[in-house]
Amino acid sequence: MAGGFRIGIDLGGSKIEAALIDRGGGLSRRRRVPTPAGDYAGTIAAIAGLVAAIESEAGIRATVGIGIPGTIAENGLVKNANSTWLIGRPLARDVAAALGREARFANDANCFALSEAADGAAAGYRSVFGVILGTGVGGGIVIDGRLVVGANGIAGEWGHNPLPWPVPGERPGPPCYCGRSGCIETFLSGPGLAADHGTGLGAAEIAAAAAAGDSACRASLDRYAERLARALAHVVNLLDPEAIVLGGGLSGIAMLYEAVPLLWRPFVFSDTVATRLLPPRHGASSGVRGAAWLWRPEEAE
Repeated sequence: MAGGFRIGIDLGGSKIEAALIDRGGGLSRRRRVPTPAGDYAGTIAAIAGLVAAIESEAGIRATVGIGIPGTIAENGLVKNANSTWLIGRPLARDVAAALGREARFANDANCFALSEAADGAAAGYRSVFGVILGTGVGGGIVIDGRLVVGANGIAGEWGHNPLPWPVPGERPGPPCYCGRSGCIETFLSGPGLAADHGTGLGAAEIAAAAAAGDSACRASLDRYAERLARALAHVVNLLDPEAIVLGGGLSGIAMLYEAVPLLWRPFVFSDTVATRLLPPRHGASSGVRGAAWLWRPEEAE
């Protein structure tokens, strides 16, 4: 390895992004490709291709950390992935074979939370909950700078709890890939928002139209914010974090940061709510940065 360089990879449902991180946390040589959805071999090849391209450009050999939408169980197989073609596959083994070296893996929300707690929006906060609102919905917990992984490797998997305090029309809720219905993910993911709106517009288009004054899109966005508030109130009641940082594609919806803290107040078991709701400092870079930091800089020397 050379000079403490680390490659972080964010394996998302719609894109795979890679970036080279130096010893001081500086980011360079970012690349992204569409995720070959449903194609396990193609996913392995895409990861290997990104690593090879970055290393060739930089003239170095780096460590590799990968954030995935799920977790790798003790038996080495992927579980709980909304990118369902990864489930039951020996991803770590197959990536290591393709790269010719070990890669380290963590849940993508854990990578996001670690990045934002280390030197991002939640730097200086002792307890942080990092949220992914994208193709799927997940969460990661950082306490005193350390990831909380949990006995089953699922700490923070908030997206597969049921949407709390459901109102008429929300039961039993949309079916989820996990086999249940009404999971938080089915309401708060990008596809969930699009399905709730129901006109064929994507989440980004709904947000843009709402900002431009479209009343139907604004109503859909208001429903989304209220559901997010209820769901995050559960997190506050359970973990009582000092900060919650939103990530993923829907974290760019500016109105959420003002609306949600007002809307969650009736559902939080406290007369005041000190928890801060924050946009990400590193934005789309948080996933790759957190993945890179699965290796300490000195391990990459």
